[in-house]
Amino acid sequence: MKKIYALAALAALTVTGISCNDEFVEEQYEHYISFRSPLDEKGVTNIYVPYTRTDMLGNPTEGGEGQSSYRLPMIVSGSLENQQDITVHIAHDPDTLDILNEARYATRTDLYYEDMGADGLTYVSWPETVQFTPGEDVTLCDLKFDFRNIDMSDKWVLPLTIVDSPEYGYTSHPRKNYAKAILRVFPYNDYSGDYSGSLITNKVVMSDGSETEESITKATIRAYVVDDQTVFIYAGIVDEDYTDRKLYKIKLHFNGDTNGSVEYACDNAEEIGFEPNPNVTPSFRISSSMDATRPYLEHRYVIINNIDYYFNYIPVEGTTIRYHVQGSMTMGRDINTQIPDEDQAIEW
Repeated sequence: MKKIYALAALAALTVTGISCNDEFVEEQYEHYISFRSPLDEKGVTNIYVPYTRTDMLGNPTEGGEGQSSYRLPMIVSGSLENQQDITVHIAHDPDTLDILNEARYATRTDLYYEDMGADGLTYVSWPETVQFTPGEDVTLCDLKFDFRNIDMSDKWVLPLTIVDSPEYGYTSHPRKNYAKAILRVFPYNDYSGDYSGSLITNKVVMSDGSETEESITKATIRAYVVDDQTVFIYAGIVDEDYTDRKLYKIKLHFNGDTNGSVEYACDNAEEIGFEPNPNVTPSFRISSSMDATRPYLEHRYVIINNIDYYFNYIPVEGTTIRYHVQGSMTMGRDINTQIPDEDQAIEW
């Protein structure tokens, strides 16, 4: 009797297995086309692109300094492998960006995202079509960037969409955030990124030259790319949500690769009363260590010491508040050394 039960159970499992296999002989879903660009809480997809794309020897691969590229993944959905040639058409999508700006910022046009692909700009180019071949469910759209002279105090976004048409032989994904890519583009170099601001003090300078004991601090200070050796930060407590943020750009130029001095520069020094402490020279160093439990993971740190400058914050016309900014700040990156492409290896 036990033997009969065992044979019956085996037969049932066999039938079940055959049924499960038969279930996936036919496609279970539509073969929709989509971008791989998940949106964050601000309605955009942050992508990080090296300011200059280089090879293993450090030589530029895209034409020179400020030339770079990014490969945006695209997907054919479905439970079975794609079996046809598909030519997907891609277009610039300023209308979606306009809707996003108005919905998120309303009348605060100073906070609007700027369209990197707008007519007359040469910061980016992309192919009109991308090809899927049989057996290929994922392909890459090559975006070419020219970051020379870009001003990162503008919030640059590249809006793209998959174009539908009956004669194209495909359908874009019905979820709009799958068929559209709203890419917030962040070029980076060795020194850019989010620094800890907990050791930077912002003290108000009184009319008699004394300073308040209380200090204002920022949890994070972002350094934006200017070129391969230069970044800028916003002075004091100013950040990218300030209307007049462009006034307060402080450039930091790094003299050296892993350590050396740092030079200040400010295009609006006279207007905001920017004044570095002449008795203190800022410096930097880069250090790294491997993770204790994940030996392939490198922790890399950029430490900027001896930051010391004064500036005037102008909350309204005719009123100034003078600040003394002092301290040091540290930026950390985690890099997966098993991945050859650095922008993919960095755990953003």
